[in-house]
Amino acid sequence: MFTGIVEELGEVVTIDDLGDSARFRLRGPVVTQDAKHGDSIAVNGVCLTVVDTADGEFTADVMAETLKRSGLGALVPGSRVNLERPMALGGRLGGHLVQGHVDGTGTIVERVPGEHWEIVRIALPDGLARYVVEKGSITVDGVSLTVVEAADDSFTVSLIPTTLALTTLGLKQAGDPVNLEVDVLAKYVERLLGARGGEEKAA
Repeated sequence: MFTGIVEELGEVVTIDDLGDSARFRLRGPVVTQDAKHGDSIAVNGVCLTVVDTADGEFTADVMAETLKRSGLGALVPGSRVNLERPMALGGRLGGHLVQGHVDGTGTIVERVPGEHWEIVRIALPDGLARYVVEKGSITVDGVSLTVVEAADDSFTVSLIPTTLALTTLGLKQAGDPVNLEVDVLAKYVERLLGARGGEEKAA
C-alpha cells in the first residue's frame, strides 16, 4: 500500500522495448536508498517491482497491459515522474490508502492559477465518475488529492505550492494524460451493495 505522498520527483533514464513489455531505468536517489530486488515503488501512481538498483537508479519491467492502460506508455527518457515507496507498517498515513493499481487515465482540461494555489480540471474516462465525489479522495499521477468539484465527466482539484513544486502536476499542461486511481473503499462499497441487492432478490 502507498499513501499518495510523493517522496521524490524522479526521472526516466532509459526505456528498452522488449516486445511484449518494456524495461524502465529510473533515477530516484531517495527511493533507492533502501530498495532491493523485489521491492515495490510507485511510479506516477503505478506500482512497479524493482529488478535491480545501482547508483541512485532502479530498473523495473512494465507489461504491455500496463503501458496501454496507464500514462507510462507516453513516457520518454527525460520525463519526470512521481516516486513513492510503500508505506511502512506503523507509519503515518499522510494521504489515503493507495494501491498503485491505476483505474484509468484522465486528461487535464484546464488550469486556473490563483494567488496561492491552482485549480486543475481533469476529464474522467468512462466508468469512473460514480467513484468520484466532492471532498472525496483521488490519486492523480500518484498524488493523493481531495476532489473540490465532481461532475459527470470531470472533476477539479486544488494544488498548493508544495504540490506544484515537488510533483509532476506542476509541469503538466492542458491535454496531458494523468493516471487516476479512485478510492478503493468506494469500489468495495459498490461491490458489497451489489451483492446484497442480489441476495435480496433471491430471497
